[in-house]
Order: sequence, then structure tokens, then C-alpha cells
Amino acid sequence: MVLPYFNLYCYHLKFSGFQIGVLSALRALVMVVFPMAWGALADRTGGRRPIFIGCAAMSAGIWGLFLLTEDFPAMAGIVLAHGVFYSPLISFLETLTMERLGRDKESYGRIRVWGSVSFIAVVLMFGRLIQAFSVRILIVSVWIVSLVQALTGTGIPAAHPGERTALARDAKGLLSKRMVLFLFCAFLMLVSHGTYYGFFSIHLETQGHSSAFIGLCWALASTAEILVMVRSRSLFQRFSLERVITASFAAASIRWLLLGAVTSPALILLSQVLHAMSYGTFHMASILMVDRLSPEGAKTLGQAINNALTYGLGLMTGFVVNGYLYGRVPESRLFFMSGVAAFAGGLLFTVLDGFIRRGARGDEVPMRHP
Repeated sequence: MVLPYFNLYCYHLKFSGFQIGVLSALRALVMVVFPMAWGALADRTGGRRPIFIGCAAMSAGIWGLFLLTEDFPAMAGIVLAHGVFYSPLISFLETLTMERLGRDKESYGRIRVWGSVSFIAVVLMFGRLIQAFSVRILIVSVWIVSLVQALTGTGIPAAHPGERTALARDAKGLLSKRMVLFLFCAFLMLVSHGTYYGFFSIHLETQGHSSAFIGLCWALASTAEILVMVRSRSLFQRFSLERVITASFAAASIRWLLLGAVTSPALILLSQVLHAMSYGTFHMASILMVDRLSPEGAKTLGQAINNALTYGLGLMTGFVVNGYLYGRVPESRLFFMSGVAAFAGGLLFTVLDGFIRRGARGDEVPMRHP
């Protein structure tokens, strides 16, 4: 609900494009530091479960403060405080999923797909609700869902005894050349998503499209994502992670260039189908790549760093740049810039990762590919 509609909510509060970009950047800023801090604490203490429950409860409580204000400075403070506690939740769940899958990590998409199914239901429902009421219904709805998440988090299994490790030693393994290269390229991929996540809904509304159409666009993207996720096992058994990642960068470049060039509803919907690769396959491959390259005792930290540098620093950079340029340059040019960022990330990864693999085998334990 937050990604497709929070910025639209701010737009209806008469915030400027720069203010919307600042709020988006603040939300992303805390994703840079705090997931790594929480992840390091979880790996060091083996206390992932209590940390998750505490952070989920705090984030739910803080979100409720949005019900009390529509003032920009106050909302900026709430965004920061909420992000501190919300930021580690995703990386904790990713690590838990990898642990539960064991050696069958290629099936990750079959678990992740349920999040996409929920997302589709929410954006379609919300498109209708916003038309019937107003976008202000968003705040109370997210608050209720956050409270439910905090309650269900109590069902997360506790860590196994003996999971405490020499974190400093294991964390050094996160500095391998392949890991650093991949994280930088993934950073560029999420920078390229700044226009989409920050201003896509606003872009469609300014073109005259309805809230229902906006919801349909987001839902179609998630539908395409679902179709590729349910086939994740066969996908990663047939193609290497490197090939999937390269193809995902290419799809993102095409998608952003297309969105910058068209206004037709049919072509906009067509571009959303590419979400299957620009997000779906890239996200799955990223989780698997980071899990592969992370030492056993620093896997939560590895996922947290990935989350921090991509959905944190990457999106923050994209939001700030787009927030500054929005209204100063045509919206189409913002999408063209996103296409260039995705292309640059894909080119760097394809060329340099090949050199590193040929020059230094053994940085990681290979995945099984029948």
C-alpha cells in the first residue's frame, strides 16, 4: 500500500515534488544504516526473533502518528522514526526463508509469490476504495496491517542454539570482489527504480488516468511477477544467476525507456509486464546471489547490507534526484535517465563479473545446476 499510494497521498496534501522526494528519500535513508545495524546484532546474538517482534511492534505504533498530523516537518520526523524499526523486517524474513528452504533455495520464488498475491489484492482494492472515499484512507489501513504484522510475528520460530558466531571474522567475507561488484550494480538498478516508485502513480494521474487504472497498473506488474516466481525453481535450474541478473537489467532498461516514450494506456500496461524481470527475477536472483556469497555466520548481515544499499541508498538516491528534477524537466526525461542507470548497471555486471570469475574461482560455493 505504501509504495503505490503514499506519495499520491502526499500529493493530495499539496506537498511539492521536492517535498515528496524528500519524504521518499528519508524513508530510504534509514534503510541504509539500520538494517545493517539490526542484522549485525541478530547475527551476533542469535536473537532474530525478539528483534523482529520488537521492531514490528514499534513500527506499527509509530505509523499511527500519521493520523495526528498533515504537517510536512512532522511527517518527515515520523517517516524517519518509523523507518528505523521497519527497515530490518524484510531482510530478517529473507534470511529466515533461506534457512527454511535449506538446499532447495531455487524454490525461493514459490514462497515470495504470496507477498505478490497480497500486493495485487491490496492495490486493486485500494484503487476502488480511493475512488469511493479518498486517498486519506491509506494511513489507517496501513496502521491496521502493521498491527496485524506485529501480532503474527510472534509465530516466527526462535533461532537454533549455537547460532552465535565470530561476526567480525565472518563479515570480512562480505568484502569479496564479486559481492562488492554485485552490490554496486544492484545499487544502480534501484536508483533506476526511483522514478517508478517515487512518481509513477503521480505521472499517471497527471496524464488523466483514474485511481482504478493506477491500481490496475500496479496489480498487473505484480501479476507478471507472480508468474515468474512460481516457476523460480525451474528458472534457476536452467539458467545461471549471472544470466538471470543480466537479463533483468536489460528488461529494466527497456521498461523505463518505454514508460518515458508512451502515453497510451495499452502500452503503459505492456511496460508493466516487464516487471516480471526488472523486479521479479532480479529480486529472486539478488537474494540467492547474496546468500551464495555471504559466509555462514553473516547471512543476516549480508541480506541487510543488500537491502540497505539497494532499497535504502539506491532508492534514496533515485528519490532525491527525481524529487529535485520533477517539475524542472519533462517526466519522460526522468524515465529515460532511469533507463540509462539500469543499462549502466547491467553492462558493468556483465563485463566485470566475468573477469572476476575467470580470475578468481572459489569466492563462493556454487549452486546446484542439474
